[in-house]
Amino acid sequence: MTHLLQSKTFTVDEYYKLAEVGILKDTDKVELINGEIITMSPINSPHAATVTGLTILLIEKLRKSVTVISQNPIRLDNFSEPEPDITIAKYRRNNYFDNHPTPEDVLVVVEVSDSTLEKDRTIKVPLYATANIPEYWIINLVDKQIEIYRQPKKGAYHFKQIISEKNQVIEVVGLSLKFKYQEVFIED
Repeated sequence: MTHLLQSKTFTVDEYYKLAEVGILKDTDKVELINGEIITMSPINSPHAATVTGLTILLIEKLRKSVTVISQNPIRLDNFSEPEPDITIAKYRRNNYFDNHPTPEDVLVVVEVSDSTLEKDRTIKVPLYATANIPEYWIINLVDKQIEIYRQPKKGAYHFKQIISEKNQVIEVVGLSLKFKYQEVFIED
């Protein structure tokens, strides 16, 4: 006789309760995606350097017009609270002290991808599109390119652009922000 395995999906509130009672530890590197607790990959040096460099670049260029958030949660709905590498959210002087940003707050989500590339394309693209996040970038360290997704409708992005050449300009729709490919992929 075959037994089907059943999985349990969690709400964001239940996810936090698991941490409160000690089932999830502060040291656990996890995020909640579609009600499932997903283990996050370790961060290697190129990934960390790219996140740090891009965070600094965005803060320098955008100053107090937005809030730039690095590796912290955004609450998409009652079942998903991912922790993207960078979130560009509407400016809030208190830096979202009272609550994590929600889809209405988020302008751009950025994932830096090497070992997580497949997950960032197959799971995160529809996740962010369903939440109507206006713009999603994958900084693809494997292929040295930037994948830009825009125009979310019915769980899919209807615009995709690949930036892969040194002098190509990246423009953030809705913000007066432009920078070049080589400002993201700094190897020295």
